[in-house]
Amino acid sequence: MLADLVPLGIEVVERHGPPVTVPLFADEEASVADAVPARRAEYAAVRGCAREALTRLGVGPVAVPSAPDRAPVWPAGTVGAMTHCVGYRAAAVGRADDWAGLGIDAEPLAPLPSEVAELVLSDHERAPLADLDPAWCADRVLFSVKECVYKVWSPITGVWLGFEDVHVRLEDGHFVAQLRRPELGVDELHGRWTAHDGLILTALALPRRARHT
Repeated sequence: MLADLVPLGIEVVERHGPPVTVPLFADEEASVADAVPARRAEYAAVRGCAREALTRLGVGPVAVPSAPDRAPVWPAGTVGAMTHCVGYRAAAVGRADDWAGLGIDAEPLAPLPSEVAELVLSDHERAPLADLDPAWCADRVLFSVKECVYKVWSPITGVWLGFEDVHVRLEDGHFVAQLRRPELGVDELHGRWTAHDGLILTALALPRRARHT
């Protein structure tokens, strides 16, 4: 499913079901040395997806350790993103010469709790949702898009981006995320989303040439 949401040239590996045990490299082990078994299992399983995707790209298999902020550290010359939720995990990678950043996110196909929606969505964003099919769980889609945007934003800028700094407009299978801060060098990000088999999946890729800074 996720592979259908990203442009050509990006390698995607996704897995459904319980996490599959994957041996970790030493620097990956250090990141989960004190983690509970469930966290460790998900960490290892999603890195299995990342290693397979990198191998398809012609890089690896190599470690994908965690930075102090827990973001993945991708091999030189590559960009990527990972995501996981209950029963699903995925990774997407591409060449840094082609892509400035990638963002993917998976969420359960269920409405956001009202208190969360109030925190992450503006009134301006929520108003049009009343006209959309409730089966889309569009408030959760918007949340997922903002997670995607942050995964692109953070490695490039190194600064915080609040939910209020991103305004999302949904279309059928597509989205536009308008940025209210200039650090990324673009005003809008365009991506795709789908809701299928109990999951919401969102993805965006920022081409290297799109940045004007």
